[in-house]
Amino acid sequence: MPVQKKEKGNILGKQFLVNDLIAYQEGAVVSRTLIDKKVGTVTIFAFDEGQGLSEHTAPFDAMGHILDGEAEIRISGQPFHLKAGEMIVMPANQPHSLRAITAFKMMLIMIRSEDKVTELVSEKGLKP
Repeated sequence: MPVQKKEKGNILGKQFLVNDLIAYQEGAVVSRTLIDKKVGTVTIFAFDEGQGLSEHTAPFDAMGHILDGEAEIRISGQPFHLKAGEMIVMPANQPHSLRAITAFKMMLIMIRSEDKVTELVSEKGLKP
């Protein structure tokens, strides 16, 4: 299921409940990027029950914090059952996937290491 992205609104300097920033949509995965900087991103997701993201890798460690509901996150084939309030770090370059056991919301925090950013920029022939 493709991820539907919500438009980014300005949250800087504002108080809010994270769960109120994103809503479930039937049969969908919705994402909203809260912070998008060169050094990292903070994105929240809302997965409807049964929805997920297929196995993939990322070049950086990523911390997933379950805000609501329950999810199965597989890292290199090993399943982890996470509930609201729990989190897991998905190591860089290891295959992982997500599946909604119940509808769930997650905050994903990815910090890009400067070494990796430099390496990726070099591979693409870009200037940092």
